[in-house]
Amino acid sequence: QVQLVESGGGLVQAGGSLRLSCAASGRTISGAAMGWFRQAPGKEREFVAAISRSGGNTGYADSVKGRFTISRDNAKNTLLLQMNSLKPEDTAVYYCAAAPASYSTYYTDYVKYVNWGQGTQVTVSS
Repeated sequence: QVQLVESGGGLVQAGGSLRLSCAASGRTISGAAMGWFRQAPGKEREFVAAISRSGGNTGYADSVKGRFTISRDNAKNTLLLQMNSLKPEDTAVYYCAAAPASYSTYYTDYVKYVNWGQGTQVTVSS
């Protein structure tokens, strides 16, 4: 079982940037596809970005495409999310998650993910 801990959230003005990190322990993430999801108050959890085990395949929600970049460092057992040009509608709790997967696969559906972090709050002021 892998434990995931997110960090890097905070309060930022619209147009600013944040970098989220997800540190894994207990098991290497090299065997898992990884993803970022977010949940705003009163809304359902939604897909943000995902990356395959190899790191060679990535996917993004349309709402963040061109602004967010997902990456992974398997040697450091870490998942990253670089968020630029932040908007107030990006305000949410952000979660990282891990899913067993083949080498080149990533998932956008949260039901595929079996391990979740506790989340980190991102607040973007206008």
